[in-house]
Amino acid sequence: MSAIEINNLDFSYGKNPVLTGVNLSIDENDFAAVIGPNGGGKSTLVQLMVGLLKPTAGEVRLFGEKVPTKKVAVGYVPQNTNKNIEFPITVGECVATGRMGLSLKSREVDAALERVQITGFKERRLGELSGGERQRVLIARSLVCNPKILFLDEPSNNIDVAGLNSLYSMLADFSESMTIVIVTHDLMALSHKVKSVVCVNKNVHYHEGCNLTEEMLQNTYGCEVDLIAHGVPHRVLGSHDHAHGGCCEHHQH
Repeated sequence: MSAIEINNLDFSYGKNPVLTGVNLSIDENDFAAVIGPNGGGKSTLVQLMVGLLKPTAGEVRLFGEKVPTKKVAVGYVPQNTNKNIEFPITVGECVATGRMGLSLKSREVDAALERVQITGFKERRLGELSGGERQRVLIARSLVCNPKILFLDEPSNNIDVAGLNSLYSMLADFSESMTIVIVTHDLMALSHKVKSVVCVNKNVHYHEGCNLTEEMLQNTYGCEVDLIAHGVPHRVLGSHDHAHGGCCEHHQH
């Protein structure tokens, strides 16, 4: 069954087209990574799926329901920008804000913290946590609504390699019972745990499996990219000539 179905979608900010002619189907229990250059429409696409933005044309459906819908529970974890981390709120209080009517003592809060493996953090302040720990708190906050689909925008931000590997393993486990969609600009952070890749640069192309081919990257980023895969796993992008006109991310070890 399709968890996400997008048909003939266009989206523009004013007169500036961001996405054109998008047709996309993501199956239930997929673990999809959305990649593409800065400004290519990755975050915009996810915000359209969540219902935070309205298409200029076309439609988005979640489990057959046209977005926006209240019939399908959706979790959304925005980019963790490290803003307001000193706000005087505890981990438990933050998680409880994920659903109206929940209190700090609600069993759903404890269950969500257990699922993201930070059960002893309930009384700690957000400002005391590492980037990876804060990311888990935000995920727990989304889990209290028992979502059928979980969207995460740039979950690799401010997380070290060990924390990132642990995060992807956890999300892979979640995909056994829900659909996972993540946005990432960092191809080095793209894990072998993902089940599919969605390439976005105004147009959208879906690819099964986690392997990134030269053709996929060149078509998406608009320039030649050398890719070396290692077993941590992480990926290293070789140097390239920006004169090709693309806006690839460039990483070297």
